[in-house]
Amino acid sequence: MVRTASPTYAGGMSAPQSTPPGWYQDPEGQQRWWDGSQWGELAPPAAAPVPAAVPYPYASQAYGPAQIAAEKGMATLAQALPIVIGFWGPLIIYLISKPEQRFTRHHAAEALNFSITLAIALIVSGLSMLLLIGFVLFPIVLIAGFVFHIIAALAANRGEWYRYPINLRLVSGAVEE
Repeated sequence: MVRTASPTYAGGMSAPQSTPPGWYQDPEGQQRWWDGSQWGELAPPAAAPVPAAVPYPYASQAYGPAQIAAEKGMATLAQALPIVIGFWGPLIIYLISKPEQRFTRHHAAEALNFSITLAIALIVSGLSMLLLIGFVLFPIVLIAGFVFHIIAALAANRGEWYRYPINLRLVSGAVEE
């Protein structure tokens, strides 16, 4: 006998409408496994639905889509501005971000730290031009800085927490994970 009604389990969940082969209602009306000679265990209740993934790392009821988009935009701007104006862009965003804007503050601190690290590396490679190694080192450092800033800006735009692989942690505010 194949059951057609769907009983309700604990938590208000109902069993699937189509019964898999081997599962039948026993004489008490419970869905059990019938192996041909005896009744087996009760059918497990249906799994609870998994809530949809939150696109923002720490979104709560206080954050609506507009606040999430604004914070992601500021974080992306903090990561992209050093390409144009150096460490001034992330510094300004770091100073105007509120303490509860952890995502923006993290990306601004990371971009500021990386901009300072990049400036130090460019100064060292500029001074090493006296030894002729700087003529090779300077463009490598410049291109690597540009690439890392682009990667970080894209990660911020996706809502990801990004940490630079090579960075002096001079400014606090980056979330340690």
